[in-house]
Amino acid sequence: MKIKALVMDVDGTLTDGGIYMGEKGEVMKRFDVKDGYAIHNMLPQMGIIPIIITGRTSQIVLNRCKELGIKNVVQGSKNKIEDMVKILAQERIDLSETAYIGDDMNDYECMQMVGLRGCPRDAVSKIKEISECITESSGGNGAVREFIDWINQIYCEGEMIR
Repeated sequence: MKIKALVMDVDGTLTDGGIYMGEKGEVMKRFDVKDGYAIHNMLPQMGIIPIIITGRTSQIVLNRCKELGIKNVVQGSKNKIEDMVKILAQERIDLSETAYIGDDMNDYECMQMVGLRGCPRDAVSKIKEISECITESSGGNGAVREFIDWINQIYCEGEMIR
C-alpha cells in the first residue's frame, strides 16, 4: 500500500486540545515544532499530501497551515466525510491510499474509511480501538511526527527519510 495523503484533525491531534479563550475569542493554540518539521519537510519527500479537516475555525490554524505549506485546509467542517472525499477526489487519491490521524469521535467515521489510521495516546478509547498506530506522544506533543515516522518506516519504499 502506498500512502499518498495524510488527513489531520487539529484540536487534540496537532494541538493539546486546550482552547485558550480571551474576551474577544480564541487567543492562542500550541503546536509542536516536531510535527511542523515532519509535515513541512518529510511529507513532501515521501510524496504525501497533507490535509487539515477541523470542526473549529481559527485564523491561528490558517497561519500555521500557511507556514507549513498546507494547501488543503477545511475549517468549520460540518461533515468531515464529505470534505475529505471531495479533497481526495480533487487530488485523485483513493481512500485506501489515505492515512488519517485523529483523537475523538468526530474523526471516527472518516478513520473507518481510510487505508491507515493513527491517534495520539490520549485519544478516546473508540479511536484507539480502530487505530493501527497509537503514538507514545499525546496530542500537540509530537504525535503527528511520530505517526509520520511510523508511516515512513512501515509504508514508504527506500531509505527512511529524516
